[in-house]
Amino acid sequence: MAENKIFAGPRVRRIRNGLGLTQTAMAEALEISPSYLNLIERNQRPLTVQLLLKLATVYKVDLDELQGEAGGTAGQLREVFADPLLSGEVPGDQELIEVAEAAPNAAAGVVKLYRAYREQAARLTDLAELLAREGHETSISGTRLPIDEVREKLERRANFYARIEDAAEAFHASLGLSPGEDLAPALKAWLRTKHGIVVRSLPIHTMPNLRRRYDRHSMRLFLSERLSPFDQLHEVAMEASLLAFGEEIAAELEGLAFSTGEAKRLGRFELARYAALAVIMPYGAFLAAAQRARYDIDMLRARFSVSYEQAANRLTMLQRPGASGVPFFMMEVDNAGHRFRKAGAQGFPQAKFGGSCPKLNIHAAFAQPGQVLVDAVEMPDGTGFLTVSRTLDGPQAGFNERVRRTALLVACDIAHREEVVYGQVAAGAGLGPVAVGTACRLCERQGCLARAEPPVTRPLGLDEMVTGLSAFDFQ
Repeated sequence: MAENKIFAGPRVRRIRNGLGLTQTAMAEALEISPSYLNLIERNQRPLTVQLLLKLATVYKVDLDELQGEAGGTAGQLREVFADPLLSGEVPGDQELIEVAEAAPNAAAGVVKLYRAYREQAARLTDLAELLAREGHETSISGTRLPIDEVREKLERRANFYARIEDAAEAFHASLGLSPGEDLAPALKAWLRTKHGIVVRSLPIHTMPNLRRRYDRHSMRLFLSERLSPFDQLHEVAMEASLLAFGEEIAAELEGLAFSTGEAKRLGRFELARYAALAVIMPYGAFLAAAQRARYDIDMLRARFSVSYEQAANRLTMLQRPGASGVPFFMMEVDNAGHRFRKAGAQGFPQAKFGGSCPKLNIHAAFAQPGQVLVDAVEMPDGTGFLTVSRTLDGPQAGFNERVRRTALLVACDIAHREEVVYGQVAAGAGLGPVAVGTACRLCERQGCLARAEPPVTRPLGLDEMVTGLSAFDFQ
């Protein structure tokens, strides 16, 4: 039957070449014609049972080698070429099978090299951070997806876009409202009168998996009732920003110079999120209010009728030349410790404040939902920060759904303690700063009870007679 035919031409050719035989010599030993052997080697004829037995008898060939399939290796090669690094160079399934059949050793070598590459790429981040901490610039990086490129470029620069801020202030002024007034009705009216777009809220069962949906045919912007009033306002402001000053957003996007279309699309979305906050909390008014309130996030959220997350996020954007506020940075994590959002006035200082230390109050915040936690922390090099952490609840969940809860950390250099209301709490505790570090692999603090991994900079201490406090003692 056709499914039982064995085409093993490349393997037969490899055996012949390994023995240093010509096709004529091998054909004579197998009692077949050279032309027939040539067809076999070109996979135009299958191996018969008689030939299999003959090869095994004459040349001591393992039958499993001839009958074995390259499907496993081909599948592994398929995984290799699925890596984003090789996008645009993906061979077809037949080509992968042919490679696995014709050069199994080379294919296995490619798979081993790829696995080693992935393992090393996972370690390079730690190494890059270590070098940066010591003052060395490095271009070491792993494979990047479009979202990785967007995050890297946005996180490594000041979270301030002058064109968007100027346009947002002018747009807010054109609405005739004072900062803090109910903005939602004015934005909805502007969308309806200027662009014929009507905003509607839909119940969860109608739009179970979406936050928003814009129907271009009916000119309706649908918002899920899962969203809080603050998040609904943010979505409406995003739509208005894209229509009112899309050119300014496009200009800032062009300046970021993303390398792919997908990265540009994601970047445009992030800039639209930024623009929406700039419309809701105009720069000049928000900066003045923040300075008067000494950057009290809860007072600012009440003043501008926004959420805690929105007010905290806006604090990281106050970096207009000649009219800047305290340079804050922020980080958001989930309860598994995944970092999925960072922003900072000077770019998130990963070399000094990696954010992976379990002693940071952002991790303790999950044990006290809704409570604001304030700490003064000190890095191993003596650098100090004032950290403010609080949990955030995601969109409204149904009875049988688990609430998406994250934690947000907002921090600034300890030198700004006197300008920030939270500095009083940290100073009044009467305790020294919390000794934190970067990721455990980069931190050399001795006797840390929270250590989860040994540092890559030190060899492990293996002394049967002495055991330290940490689970990973090092020399």
